[in-house]
Amino acid sequence: MSLTTSFTILSPESANGRNVVAYGLVSLLSRQRKTAVFRPVACRHELFTNDLIAASGMNMSPDIVRATCPKEARDDTDRARTAIVSAYYRLQSTYTPEITVIVGTDKSRIADPSMFGFNAEIAADLKSPVVLAVCSIDRTANQLLETVKAHIKAVNDAGSSVVALFITGCTEENLDEMKEAVLPLGLPAWSLPAVSIEAGNGEDLARALHAFEDNVDASAVLSALACPAALSETPCSFQFGLLTKAQEAHKTIVLPEGEDDRIIKSANFLLSRSIVDLIIVGERDDILTRAKKLGLLNLDHAKFQSMHDEAMLERMAAKLCELRASKGMTEEKARIALRDPSYFGTMLVVLGLADGLVSGAINSTANTVRPALQLIKTKPGVSIVSGAFLMCFKDHVAVFSDCAINLNPNPQQLADIAAQSAQTARSFGIDPKVGMLSYSTLGSGKGPDVDLVEEATAILHEKEPDLPVVGPIQFDAAWSEEVAATKAKGNPVAGHVNVFIFPNLSAGNIAYKAVQRSSGAVAVGPILQGLNKPVNDLSRGALVEDIINTVALTAISA
Repeated sequence: MSLTTSFTILSPESANGRNVVAYGLVSLLSRQRKTAVFRPVACRHELFTNDLIAASGMNMSPDIVRATCPKEARDDTDRARTAIVSAYYRLQSTYTPEITVIVGTDKSRIADPSMFGFNAEIAADLKSPVVLAVCSIDRTANQLLETVKAHIKAVNDAGSSVVALFITGCTEENLDEMKEAVLPLGLPAWSLPAVSIEAGNGEDLARALHAFEDNVDASAVLSALACPAALSETPCSFQFGLLTKAQEAHKTIVLPEGEDDRIIKSANFLLSRSIVDLIIVGERDDILTRAKKLGLLNLDHAKFQSMHDEAMLERMAAKLCELRASKGMTEEKARIALRDPSYFGTMLVVLGLADGLVSGAINSTANTVRPALQLIKTKPGVSIVSGAFLMCFKDHVAVFSDCAINLNPNPQQLADIAAQSAQTARSFGIDPKVGMLSYSTLGSGKGPDVDLVEEATAILHEKEPDLPVVGPIQFDAAWSEEVAATKAKGNPVAGHVNVFIFPNLSAGNIAYKAVQRSSGAVAVGPILQGLNKPVNDLSRGALVEDIINTVALTAISA
């Protein structure tokens, strides 16, 4: 039997009943698998985590098991979610468990109405199905059922899924009644008597474990945890998935804009976690001095490449003259071109000293792309370079393209952009369903712009007959199953599109920025599609997080 790699125990009350479930499950699973414990939010001074670690049988450090404290989580939930996912991957890499029991927040005298939802979001971020523990004390059977329903909905809305229920705090008289109350939900369920636990009290823990084992069928629990669960891809889970994949690939990436604070902060993060090797273009002493002022301690792990290194300039100039001989390149012209950090950085990739490049925090898109087009060039059979964004929504990831490069692509180019974008989706684990966007859905409107998309769709069908594609289609009919049922009835792709192809740069660029700013979606990219080696462009308004993500996806693409 293959168990889920992790699951999260959540409770509306987070009190003794939840602790009985957590202690019982950790004790049960530790006899079956190498079992770790993880506490996303827990006070550094609480003692129950130590009891769970002891029950697991693993010699885990509480400082690694606990990710963040309740105050930090309340003060900045977004930062806390990022820290929690990072801590979870640290625990996984440190202890390599077969299964991880994640235990939500503890009962607190500070009443925070958003905390259960926050716990459910963490479960979704960690791709962890939920075991729900709900207390029956002072509730009728119907009140219990409605409480469970409400919390299942909250878990589903957050992007995770409930796989089992424990009804806690029961009396001997209502054990069966309370369990039967939740059976209509169709989930595995067990009822447990009320047991009081004081952390660190061996007698209490023994009594709790006895109550758990007397009322819970171990084989049934293992079967429930082995069932697949419906889980969403949240922005946090996707971004840290990127970092994990990049760490596995472990490529060397050039950063030509070493004088920018955002670049060196991003580099410090990436180097501290050994996600990539970096070549930072600039003067080593100047950059390290600036890093020290910013409190950054890991920049000395980078390789630095001065633009005044005569031996490197000679090598680059000779290669430039070779590559651009037909364009009249001379050594003098080459040396002038190499004063541009983008050209200089691109040549490090051309010479095989790096696997990819990320630029654009200071330089324009044109300055980033032009050297790549001239020196790295496009893949065989590719007619156009395009720019796609990975749009990380609350519960899934989509591709928006072209949002960065081509002003007004013709039908053949638009079809090529769609094919490239479908391949980008596949490379990041997304099964592509392509929507060729227009103001018309399947003939509802007419005009030359519609004709262009119709022709591009036909070319794409011929180019990739097995690729699911619909077009022309309006965004709402591509996005929404309900709208598609009216506007594109019977079309199997409409309403399920996850690769959105915009007809021109104006539409694409406006759309991705509007969606990013108004919905809270995280935009990762642009990914420059079609080049022989990955060169990716940053927005000049890029945040440190954006740069980290772009470096990671560049490493994965390489």
